Amino acid sequence: MTAMRILSCSLTIALLPVAASANGNLAAVLARLDATSDTFQSMTAGLKRITHTAVINDSSEELGTVRMLRVKKGDLRMLIEFLEPDTTSVAFIGRKAELYYPKTQTVHEYDLGKHRSLVDQFLLLGFGTSGRELSRSYNIKLIGQETVGAYKAARLELTPRSPQLGEHLKKVELWVHDTEGFPVRQKFYQKSGDYTLIEYSGIKWNPPLTPAALQLKLPANVKREFPAK
Repeated sequence: MTAMRILSCSLTIALLPVAASANGNLAAVLARLDATSDTFQSMTAGLKRITHTAVINDSSEELGTVRMLRVKKGDLRMLIEFLEPDTTSVAFIGRKAELYYPKTQTVHEYDLGKHRSLVDQFLLLGFGTSGRELSRSYNIKLIGQETVGAYKAARLELTPRSPQLGEHLKKVELWVHDTEGFPVRQKFYQKSGDYTLIEYSGIKWNPPLTPAALQLKLPANVKREFPAK
C-alpha cells in the first residue's frame, strides 16, 4: 500500500440565472457539510476501493469495512479492514499508521510526522470536514446530482488551492449525501492519470464506538517492522 488533482456579452447575460442557481445549490451542499461537521463523532460503513494505474490501463478492486472516531478535536482515528481479495488492516492513530498483514503476521509501522495533514486530506475528506474548511483548501464546483448505490448525492469537483496539496492531487470529486451531508463516494485524481475511488455503503452515522474498536487486533507473536527508517 503505498502512498495520491479549471463569449460574448449576450451569452454571459443568458447564463446568469443558471450560474445563480448553481451557486445556490452549492451553498446548500456546503451548509449540509457544515451541519454534519458540527455533530460528527463516529461512523462505520462498508468500503469499496478501486485503484486505477493509467500507464498500464489497469484497475484493482478491494472490499472491506471502515470505522472512524473523533476522540476529541484534532484527534480523528480510522481503522480500515480489507477482506477481499486479500486480508489487510490499516489503522491511523495520531501521527502513526500501522498496516497489518495476517498471512505473514507482520505489522509495518509508519511515522506520518508533518505529512499527517496530507493523509487527512486523502482519507478523511468530508468526514468531520466543514464546507468552510473545504472552501479554504479547494476551489469547489457543483457538477450535478447523481445516485451512488442506495444514496442520492450532490457531486462536487474540488481543485487544490495550495501548491503543496497540488503536488499530490490534480483534483478530487466528492459525492455528498443529499440530506445527511456526509460523503458516499470520493475520487482522487493524480497528475499521472492514476486515480483512487472509494465508495461507502451501509453507512451508520455516530454509532457508539470506543478508541479500542479502532485498534488493530494483533496476535502476541506479531513481527513489527519500520520500512521508512
